[in-house]
Amino acid sequence: MSDLTSRERRKLEELLGMDSGYVLNFSDRTYTDFFDEFVGRNIDDERYRFNGGSKAKRMRAFWQVEPNGVVAKCLVELLEHARSAGIVTRDEALVGECRAIITRLSLDKPVADIEAISAAEDERDFDLVAKEARESIERNQPEAGLDRLHTFLVKFVRYLCEQHGLQVTRDMPLNGIFGAYVKRLKDEGSLGSDMAERILKSSISNLEYFNHVRNNHTLAHDNPVLGYDEALLIFSHVASTVRFIKALEERIRLTKAPEKEPWEIDIPF
Repeated sequence: MSDLTSRERRKLEELLGMDSGYVLNFSDRTYTDFFDEFVGRNIDDERYRFNGGSKAKRMRAFWQVEPNGVVAKCLVELLEHARSAGIVTRDEALVGECRAIITRLSLDKPVADIEAISAAEDERDFDLVAKEARESIERNQPEAGLDRLHTFLVKFVRYLCEQHGLQVTRDMPLNGIFGAYVKRLKDEGSLGSDMAERILKSSISNLEYFNHVRNNHTLAHDNPVLGYDEALLIFSHVASTVRFIKALEERIRLTKAPEKEPWEIDIPF
């Protein structure tokens, strides 16, 4: 059973022209052939007819019965059919929204490590900005949350620098403070491989461009926002980096923790 929201269903129905009971330009025969060839389902089956027998009603039933992955495959093929048949809507925004819906359905989580975007210390503002960044992914609108993600990352890296005794000023850009943090990790011998060091160093230059994205392609200012797929790529890169750093910091913390003598270990009674 797919988890399409009512808003997502309305968008898809508008794109597919389902208000009249039809779906795109399909006849009954070509509709059956399409599902058989491209989706591997018999759309004439009774399990898709519990709301009625029109093509639009069977499509709605299909969305209810089938899981996300199957629905996504069907929608991809429908868009390709519309393109090849010359049934092209002029509403590019609608097409973009529907492609974003398909991407969400295709993935269990659009951003695998999104849970890593959480406050590293007990501070209300830190927690709030992390929550707003996560919620933009939950709404499947990563482009609307990029400025919050940038603010979260600045707070997060400043916190890391403080934990390692680094002095950073308010006017230092994100890539600058992250570069200082990576250098400290290297100096402390905290990285276990040259590969990890190279990946983190490459993130320094990536974050320089994130500053540009934040200032010129997010809702932080009156900007044209970045496209969905590029925004999702940035979210995924940042979230995976944060997840790794949190795991690394926990290992460092445990390494530095003083070992207790046997008589100092707390024994529950």
